[in-house]
Amino acid sequence: MTAQLGMRLDALLGSVATTEARLAVTAGILLVTLAVGWLLLPRGVRAAERVVTHWLERFLDGRAESSIETLQEAVPVSFGLRLFVGLLQLVLFAIAAVAILALWGQFAVVVAVLPVAENALTIGAQALLSAVLLGAAYVGSDVLEEYVEDLSADSDRITAHQEQLLSRIMQVGVLVIAGITVLGIWGVNLGGLLVGAGFLGIVLGMAARQTLGSLIAGFVLMFARPFEIGDWVEIGDQEGLVTEITIMNTHMRNFDGEYVVVPNDLVTNQAITNRSREGRLRIHMEVGIGYDDDPEEASEIAKEVLDEIDTIANNPKPYVIPSGFGDSAILLDLRFWIDPPTPQARWRSKATAVEAIQRRFADADISIPYPQRTVSYPPETAETDETVERVERSANGKGRVDNRPA
Repeated sequence: MTAQLGMRLDALLGSVATTEARLAVTAGILLVTLAVGWLLLPRGVRAAERVVTHWLERFLDGRAESSIETLQEAVPVSFGLRLFVGLLQLVLFAIAAVAILALWGQFAVVVAVLPVAENALTIGAQALLSAVLLGAAYVGSDVLEEYVEDLSADSDRITAHQEQLLSRIMQVGVLVIAGITVLGIWGVNLGGLLVGAGFLGIVLGMAARQTLGSLIAGFVLMFARPFEIGDWVEIGDQEGLVTEITIMNTHMRNFDGEYVVVPNDLVTNQAITNRSREGRLRIHMEVGIGYDDDPEEASEIAKEVLDEIDTIANNPKPYVIPSGFGDSAILLDLRFWIDPPTPQARWRSKATAVEAIQRRFADADISIPYPQRTVSYPPETAETDETVERVERSANGKGRVDNRPA
């Protein structure tokens, strides 16, 4: 196509026969080139830049500010505009040079240089288009993340874990599509690349079975939703507050301030206790009273104490029932609810209950016995079971114990 245009240009300008006419046409080409290249072209590019910027601001509506700032730091707008204007000026001057050479009957030089120019132009266009696609994909991934955040803020059905996972999947999808498109622009054989990627995926899958298991478990947790960020959970022998849920791991902070990371495949293979899911939690406590004390009176005192504690919920109301006979005491079972269920509320309510019940029982002369054991013998067998230990020392200082009836 470029060769045909060049031949038409040669046929058009080759009809100029006289030297004066060629000089006049040459001067006209140079003037037009300078006027367009140095005056009109920069202004046109700046006007187009303002229009595109205004349109992008309206389209993005404040989204992707961080990625746009990152791109501007990598390639400043002024440098990009100067580069773009320079490329357009170079193309314009090249066209002017071809026209002048064709005018003076030197089109053979153009034919000789044309393949190199076409290759350079093709490579430049491919590089520019690849950069534009990758930059657009980078900005688009940021836009998608903010769009998912807005969607999650407007909906109660999307959890923070689902929001994060959905954002990552969409971002990876956009970048993969952009990468495949760029490879297609550069003429890379995608069929062979996909075959190689398939074999590589099989090898990596066999070498990283546990990692893939955690990845799949991350998707299972996203759809099953046994817990969310901020929940108080117990996973196996780990208990704490969930701080983050990623595709691979669940992050927790236990009550000793330790940072715990549990792989998602272990999470899905263990019992999960979510103490925050129902919005309230029942606490059990046991207290013992002496066998000489009145269980009904003790139960009433304990219930009054529970009713007075602020961290204990009034609905359902706490209750106290005698639950059994211990070795040294009658056992009272104290059951009450905390709302909302937090570790601080559990510890504070139990500590307050223990202190207040101990004080009220002491005021009411109700004992809280400790374990004790009484050993007695029947009177008729006491004399027959008495023994006397006789120690006889031998001459060498050693002795032996002789246990015989007295």
